[in-house]
Amino acid sequence: MSNRLAQSTSPYLLQHADNPVDWWPWEPAAFEEARRRGVPVLLSVGYSSCHWCHVMAHESFEDDETAAYLNAHFVSVKVDREERPDVDAVYMEAVQAATGHGGWPMTVFLTPDAEPFYFGTYFPPAPRHGMPSFRQVLEGVRAAWADRRDEVAEVAGKIVRDLAGRELKFAGVEVPGEQDLAQALLGLTREYDASHGGFGGAPKFPPSMVIEFLLRHAARTGSEGALEMARDTCERMARGGIYDQLGGGFARYSVDREWVVPHFEKMLYDNALLCRVYAHLWRATGSEMARRVALETADFMVRELRTAEGGFASALDADSDDGTGRHVEGAFYVWTPEQLTEVLGEEDGRLAAQYFGVTEEGTFEHGASVLQLPQQEGVFDAERIASVKERLLRARAERPAPGRDDKVVAAWNGLAVAALAETGAYFDRPDLVDAALTAADLLVRLHLDEKARLARTSRDGQAGAHAGVLEDYADVAEGFLALAAVTGEGVWLEFAGLLLDHVLVRFVDEESGALYDTAADAEKLIRRPQDPTDNAVPSGWSAAAGALLGYAAHTGSEPHRTAAERALGVVKALGPRAPRFTGWGLATAEALLDGPREVAIVGPDGDPRTRELHRTALLGTAPGAVVAVGAEGSDELPLLADRPLVGGAPAAYVCRDFTCDAPTTDTDRLRTALRTALNG
Repeated sequence: MSNRLAQSTSPYLLQHADNPVDWWPWEPAAFEEARRRGVPVLLSVGYSSCHWCHVMAHESFEDDETAAYLNAHFVSVKVDREERPDVDAVYMEAVQAATGHGGWPMTVFLTPDAEPFYFGTYFPPAPRHGMPSFRQVLEGVRAAWADRRDEVAEVAGKIVRDLAGRELKFAGVEVPGEQDLAQALLGLTREYDASHGGFGGAPKFPPSMVIEFLLRHAARTGSEGALEMARDTCERMARGGIYDQLGGGFARYSVDREWVVPHFEKMLYDNALLCRVYAHLWRATGSEMARRVALETADFMVRELRTAEGGFASALDADSDDGTGRHVEGAFYVWTPEQLTEVLGEEDGRLAAQYFGVTEEGTFEHGASVLQLPQQEGVFDAERIASVKERLLRARAERPAPGRDDKVVAAWNGLAVAALAETGAYFDRPDLVDAALTAADLLVRLHLDEKARLARTSRDGQAGAHAGVLEDYADVAEGFLALAAVTGEGVWLEFAGLLLDHVLVRFVDEESGALYDTAADAEKLIRRPQDPTDNAVPSGWSAAAGALLGYAAHTGSEPHRTAAERALGVVKALGPRAPRFTGWGLATAEALLDGPREVAIVGPDGDPRTRELHRTALLGTAPGAVVAVGAEGSDELPLLADRPLVGGAPAAYVCRDFTCDAPTTDTDRLRTALRTALNG
């Protein structure tokens, strides 16, 4: 039995390295082998913190009999969707088109030419709930392949042709205007859950990018309704079980409308996006809750997800050992009243149960409860609560910890760099800015080659073999732009420029300005993936539009500005119709409508007046504003050129659309200049 996964940089593939299934990674040799043997390919796609992926692996891929059947009649290919988002996207689109739904594990049968002809997600080991067993599926596919090969080829060809017809040419039409953004806001208001915050019903995902749009819209137009939806949603999530009340950080989603029971896996991208959103909510409102959650989430990322090399790991599993040797979802996080009493004693146990909403019958399974902060009357003694939390956290640390997927994904690390840099700057936490710098340094050192091409992943200081996709270039550039604003170091703007040059040359369709998720010179799949919708993370498309716009504001570069505007055509088309899935695109459109503003702070490093002006600039709420800070005459950042001190004192220059306000040395005047809604 040969196993080809043992050398992988993906913890998910390594989890399958000892299976009796003769797995191949996604590589041309696997398809050559299928062609040589005249058998179809089983493509199995998942990721390491996916609960049902583990279940199917345990039931089917670890079963000797199933494995023997697979090895005899198929070439089996295992893909980590987080390493190969392009492969995942192309076949997921086919699964959704064919079955009306998708998800992971994804199970697809392909011809040796990689054309899909039969689809599914999880298949049980025995037939149930109207689903065939995995073995029945395998036998059915094998029979079709043996007896009706022409039919299979015809189906596969038709699916590939249908997918090819889905090219998007939404770019370059027109940029979204006032009316489109007002329409998007109206759409969100209709889907808003006024009772519990958030949008739509269960399951409920944290809408970080939509909140970013709402905050920017409120800043630009003064809309109270937009600010209220953002504030209330953040408040509800922070009080819910989706937020880890002891250790900070957010779970992937809530299975109910009320944010009570989470799907317990914790992803780097969610926490990076939400950390930044709460920091921005604090910036807009001064909310103490927003400040606490931003900092706790930043501390969670640094404490739990940071790798030995200084990057950030992808995820923590939902499941962990419940103390009896069984792997159970949520075991690490949930409590019974007895467990509270055991750790805290009778009196504090009762207090904790009341404070965190832990009940006798439980809010989760088997009488256990997820910790929440229910709205309740009465005042709790802050010191006593702090002591309770500390003791519970200590006790929890003794439990078997959830597994960690410690591969470093470039895009998600870019998001973390942006969040930590800004949170550190807002709350005077230089350690968080340092963590952002260390991660950025790792991306440059390990993920960038001499042509500034990005590797998608690394692990244990080894870059992975897979090329970066559009979201990697865009999100890493976004992180570098945030670092440039916070540190005043021009090198980060330069690196962002190198990455965005790749976007302009290798990812943009020259004719339409549309964007593709893979580079023009990337491995050819059955179609070139292209998805402009923002789901769990900003789409590569909208992230690129945002980074291009920010870079253009810093440098005055016309090609970058034009590319951003052309890319935003898709937001004009989709934003009013599907605002929940266009959050980052809408947020970028807000920045475009506001300018975005360019702020240059000139003054000696170390002068408290320079520092105060710089901090005021970073705390401005004008959508997408870019900030440069440096000494007079510095050529570190383009916005500092020809900006003298004013009367020998540090000064701030605010410009927008080729016009500049008079420079000011007064922080209050700067604050006002960056707060004014456009129509005010």
